[in-house]
Formats: sequence, structure tokens, C-alpha cells
Amino acid sequence: MDVKVWMYLAYLAVSIGLTVWVARALSRNGLVFLEDVFSDKRLANAVNSLLVVGFYLLNLGYVTVAMKHDDPVLSTSQAMEELSLKIGLVLLVLGALHFFNVFALNRYRRGRLRQVATHPPLAPTGRLPGPQPVPAGAVPAPHPGGPAGTTPPPQMR
Repeated sequence: MDVKVWMYLAYLAVSIGLTVWVARALSRNGLVFLEDVFSDKRLANAVNSLLVVGFYLLNLGYVTVAMKHDDPVLSTSQAMEELSLKIGLVLLVLGALHFFNVFALNRYRRGRLRQVATHPPLAPTGRLPGPQPVPAGAVPAPHPGGPAGTTPPPQMR
């Protein structure tokens, strides 16, 4: 076998190993986060499984598409350079997928928490004065902030 075949085999072994390791770690540790996001254990488990399957499909699909290398690999050092480039790209794709998932789920979680919140986001600092009672038989005075035409406009100087 030539150097290029060994490079492909090493690339597949490292990429598939990294994908499986990261998927298991994210699945195990992300379940706690998903249970908080959805506040339903069954739904969190289902979403976790779907995310793992999607993660495998996207990442392993990228690994197989990026495996092709048209130029000849003549030396071991050239193979190592190409291998490090390809594995680096796999790691960047893994990281981007992870951050996108965390961002999207956290955004969903914040919206859900805002919907179920029963208290205002800020504590009230005071009360607005209520309407003053008008004695029986009295004609109420026009209110300055009332309907148009009840108070004359301010004079301009």
C-alpha cells in the first residue's frame, strides 16, 4: 500500500473515533441541559437521541466527502500535513455543530422560561396615583392630559 492509502486509513480512524467520542460525551452531558430546556424527561431523551443521530449523519457525511485528495502524496511528511488539515477541519465542524446546538437550545429555553414566568422582570418601584374622587354634584375640572379641546394650548412666546 502506498502512503496515500495509509493517510486515508489514519484519517478515517481518527475522524470516526473523534466523532463517536464527542457524540457520547455530548449525549451524556447534554441530557441534563435538555431536561432543563424542555422540563420533560421523555421529550429530552427523544431530542437527545435525534440530536445524536443528526450529529453522526452530518459529521460522518462531512468526513467521507472531505476524504478525497486529488494530488499525489509522495512522502510521509506530506501525508501528515494533509492528515492534520483534514482532521483539523473535522474538529472545526464538530465545534461549529456543538455551538449551534447549544445556542439554539438555550434560545428556546430562555423563550420558554419567559413564557412561564409569573412575576415581572423588574420589581415595581412605586404606584401611579389613581383617579381622585369627585364630590357629588360637583363639576369635574378639565384634566391637562385629558382629551383634546379640554384645555387651551400653551402660549408661545
